[in-house]
Amino acid sequence: MLRRGATMHVKKYLLKCLHRLQKGPGYTYKELLVWYCDNTNTHGPKRIICEGPKKKAMWFLITLLFAALVCWQWGIFVRTYLSWEVSVSLSVGFKTMDFPAVTICNASPFKYSKVKHLLKDLDELMEAVLERILAPELSHVNATKALNSSIWNHTPLVLIDERNHHHPVVLDLFEDRHNGSSNSSASEKICNAQGCKMAMRLCSLNGTQCTFRNFTSATQAVTEWYSLQATNIFAQVPQQELVEMSYRGEQMILACLFGAEPCNYRNFTSIFYPHYGNCYIFNWGMTEKALPSANPGTEFGLKLILDIGQEDYVPFLTSTAGVRLMLHEQRSYPFIRDEGIYAMSGTETSIGVLVDKLQRMGEPYSQCTVNGSEVPTPNFYSDYNTTYSIQACLRSCFQDHMIRNCDCGHYLYPLPRGEKYCNNRDFPDWAHCYSDLQMSVAQRETCIGMCKESCNDTQYKMTISMADWPSEASEDWIFHVLSQERDQSTNITLSRKGIVKLNIYFQEFNYRTIEESAANNIVWLLSNLGGQFGFWMGGSVLCLIEFGEIIIDFVWITVIKLVALAKSLRQRRAQANYSGPPPTVAELVEAHTNFSFQPDTAPHSPNTGPYPDEQALPIPGTPPPNYDSLRLQPLDVIESESDGDAI
Repeated sequence: MLRRGATMHVKKYLLKCLHRLQKGPGYTYKELLVWYCDNTNTHGPKRIICEGPKKKAMWFLITLLFAALVCWQWGIFVRTYLSWEVSVSLSVGFKTMDFPAVTICNASPFKYSKVKHLLKDLDELMEAVLERILAPELSHVNATKALNSSIWNHTPLVLIDERNHHHPVVLDLFEDRHNGSSNSSASEKICNAQGCKMAMRLCSLNGTQCTFRNFTSATQAVTEWYSLQATNIFAQVPQQELVEMSYRGEQMILACLFGAEPCNYRNFTSIFYPHYGNCYIFNWGMTEKALPSANPGTEFGLKLILDIGQEDYVPFLTSTAGVRLMLHEQRSYPFIRDEGIYAMSGTETSIGVLVDKLQRMGEPYSQCTVNGSEVPTPNFYSDYNTTYSIQACLRSCFQDHMIRNCDCGHYLYPLPRGEKYCNNRDFPDWAHCYSDLQMSVAQRETCIGMCKESCNDTQYKMTISMADWPSEASEDWIFHVLSQERDQSTNITLSRKGIVKLNIYFQEFNYRTIEESAANNIVWLLSNLGGQFGFWMGGSVLCLIEFGEIIIDFVWITVIKLVALAKSLRQRRAQANYSGPPPTVAELVEAHTNFSFQPDTAPHSPNTGPYPDEQALPIPGTPPPNYDSLRLQPLDVIESESDGDAI
């Protein structure tokens, strides 16, 4: 009962609204339009009503044209606003700044004296390869020397004679060993020509599917081949053992001074970087607060003296001598191979630092991220508890593709739990799979599409200068003092080829902030929309409200017409339900006044007329006092009108 009463109340309220609307702009669409044109604050529609026929047509066309221009301009401004363009502003500030984190690594990842036993077979095979390349005639003297052929069979180096591009000839460097033939001098002499190039053969599926990676120089070929084979060996060694084989901090960092405060290797944080072995980070900010720089200038920066121990480098693995260093933010992982620089041995390298701070706008203006939480690829560098960077995302994405496609992870990138590093023993086809994935454009585009830039970033611009250090006049006493401090020896145990001096400092405390801001904000959009509407139509926001009002009135009149149409259809269906003649006026009046009244619905014989003989003709009743032209209205409409008038 309550639900039915609520429904009746809502129906009654809607009827009141309809009848109240009928007393407004009019009952028809034409009346509504005339009322709008006569009452709106825009100038054009008024002239359409007030002028004569010719001017009405002219003003109608002009108004229509200008309305179209306004809509066109509005579309342009809205589309420009939704393009989310940004403007870049550059500002210069001055303040005391935190000193950047400094990461230093030795160019050689391991000491050769400690990894020589692991690389013994590989080094012998490398020497044999160099003999074949440099002196193929003399290489037959050592033909009987035993070599580890299992390493060679996985990824051998070959010579390709490309003088005939339609039929290139592939020659194995150790073809005579495999075939038992000693007459290979002819092929070797052919390969000494300019048309012969060296390549690395990468095979999978037991050697049935092979590809060749070509090189323009034998130096590049043997270096890449040796690095690939060394990666296979080091991937099978636990990381803790690799740390012990690399350069220790107390041996590498001979002297340290930050401003006026002395420091040593204990002020550095050690991490293992597969490319460079043990790396050491100063002022990383992981456990202690970042160190501020008191003033700009060399005397307030970081001064280091390092010993790279070049005499113990791995000969075939590292061809560059020096220190690899990088400046970066606190709590960020140093991707020193891609973003670092070299400092040469026997020199003093001074690095002046300038700071650029970049602030990008996020969604919807760009795809940058604050902490990388919305990036779909997993971050394998999260174990270091460092901040998000696009370099970490790209390398994690590559490692993820490597695991999914090759069933193992590459040695140079972090490994998720439960996975293994690639090696020839457990994954014989990994080199071929890795090469295909590395050269895949689709893989790179996929990772670039998933990874996002960081919204806030700090970049350190460096000005580098170098000079010989120590000078010839002072090198004797300097090397004596450093040797005494490190080895407690009166003899000189250090040399110019192993010593590097670094000076890192702020050039000035001026820093630049490159900040993005919205090129088109909501104020810009509203100003342009209002300006175009006022210029072409002479209107304002109130005119738009009037236009919205006429739309609402239009909808309500449509509702009224639909309701009237539905009522007329119901009345027609009710009249069609009578089996006899239509009811008289008296019956209709009696039905409205007496709810228990039932008309005569007795069946009639088909052979008789409308009124049979045994039945008298109906006598019309007396009409009611206020009878109005035989036109009756439903009771609910009469009640609603009376209620509306009362309101």
